[in-house]
Amino acid sequence: MFCNFKATHEPFDYPDRFKDLYENDEIPEPESLFDFSPETTGRTFIGQKLEKLGQRWDNATKDPENWWTTYPGLPYPLENLDSVQKRKKIYQKLVKDFMRCGAAIDDNIGKLLDYLEEQGIADNTIVIYTADQGYFLGEHGFFDKRMIYEESLCMPFVIRYPKEIQGGQRIDDIILNIDFPALLADYASIDKPEYMQGDSFRKNLAGNTPADWRKQMYYRYWLHHPERPAHFGIRTERYKLAFFYGQGFGKKGTSKETSSPAWEFYDLNEDPSELHNAIDDPKYNTVIAEMKTVLVEERKKYGDTDAEYPEMQNILEHNELK
Repeated sequence: MFCNFKATHEPFDYPDRFKDLYENDEIPEPESLFDFSPETTGRTFIGQKLEKLGQRWDNATKDPENWWTTYPGLPYPLENLDSVQKRKKIYQKLVKDFMRCGAAIDDNIGKLLDYLEEQGIADNTIVIYTADQGYFLGEHGFFDKRMIYEESLCMPFVIRYPKEIQGGQRIDDIILNIDFPALLADYASIDKPEYMQGDSFRKNLAGNTPADWRKQMYYRYWLHHPERPAHFGIRTERYKLAFFYGQGFGKKGTSKETSSPAWEFYDLNEDPSELHNAIDDPKYNTVIAEMKTVLVEERKKYGDTDAEYPEMQNILEHNELK
C-alpha cells in the first residue's frame, strides 16, 4: 500500500491545529545561511536563494487570484530589512512551516502504525518511509532541491521489519532509489526483472553488505536553468565530483539560456558542508582524474551518454569526459 503525502512540499501548508507550533522558538541557523554569492565558496552557479521564496510570498499576498498557489501565514512583511535581517526572517518562516508540515505527516504515520499494532500484523508488515529527494533549508542560502549538494542529494529512507531488521541502527552503504523496487521484489520472493537497474539491499539491511556493493553513486539533474544548471556527477564515501554542463537541449521545462560548463569537487571529510570548491586544488589532481574516469564508466553503465546530442559530445570532449 502506498500512502502519499504532498507535504513537506511548497507551499508548506499545514493543518490549522499546528499554526502556533514553534511560534515562540528561534530555529538554529545553518553554517552557510549567509552564503550570498558563488564567490563565497567557489561554487559555479547562483542557486535558488531564500529571497526568491520571499518574493513568492509577496506575490501571493498582492495578487492571490493570479498566483499559482496560496501560502500559510501571509502577509509576512519583509520591507525595510537589510540583507541579513531579511534572510534570517525568511529562513525562520520556511523552516517552521516545513516542520509544521512534518508534524502533520508524523500524526498520520502514527495512525497507520497504531492500526498495524491493533490488527496484530505489525511484525509481519514491512513499513518504509521515504521521499523523492532531500531539500535545502537555508544551507548555502538556498531553498528547494535539484542540486547534487548533500542536503538535496540525500533522501530519507527509514524501514521497519522486526522479523528481519534490527531497529535503532543506521547503515552508511550507498543506496539509490532505483534499488527500492528490487528490494521490495526480494522481500516478496520475486526475481528481479531484467529491466531494473537497481539491486536489492536486503543483505545490507541485515548487516551483511555484499563485498561487491557499489562504492560510488551517479546523479543527474536535467531541468536546466542558469541559476540551477543541468549537471551530473558522482559521489563516493569521501569525495564528490560534479560537472555542470549547463544545457537544456530543448527538453520540456528547460531554459533556452545556457551556462558555461564548469566543474566542482568536494572532499566531504574535510569539507562536509561543501563550502569550498576544491576543483583547482593540486593536492586532489590524482583523485579528480580517477573520478572523471569513473564518471564516464557510470554514464555508460546507465546508458546516459547523450549520444543523441552532438553539441553535448563536443562539450564532453573539451572537458575530458570521452
